[in-house]
Amino acid sequence: MTRTRKIVIIALTLVLCAWVVREVRAQIRLQQLMINKLTNSQKLLEGIALAKYDKIEKHADELIRISKTAEWLAAHKSPRYEAFSNEFQSAAEAIVKKAKEKNMDGVTLAYFDLTRSCVRCHQYVREVRDARGPGGPDDLGQLAIRGRE
Repeated sequence: MTRTRKIVIIALTLVLCAWVVREVRAQIRLQQLMINKLTNSQKLLEGIALAKYDKIEKHADELIRISKTAEWLAAHKSPRYEAFSNEFQSAAEAIVKKAKEKNMDGVTLAYFDLTRSCVRCHQYVREVRDARGPGGPDDLGQLAIRGRE
């Protein structure tokens, strides 16, 4: 094998490795974002159950902040994902508004809308992932996460 050919193979290998590392890191960041989203959703529900409007407002605001991060917005670039994301943000904003008004029925209905948007989006993401089949970027992220356990 010629020296030039070896250099090309090494360069291509390095580029591929860098791309894989970038994809794995992006998946790990997204996974952490989802964990933060779940934690804040649970705390939000606790605030609803205890009628603690300040807690409701705080965690709904945090969900809005999470949903506006670059990782969230870049997770799945499609019009449907964007629509689900907008639904999520609107529901979280409605929760904040109703919490400020001390309107528990309004908070509860908006929380239902928020939860429904999560379930529908996760269903959509699973369908996209299943259609893509094994070996896609999602699998790389799952491998990295499983490796840390």
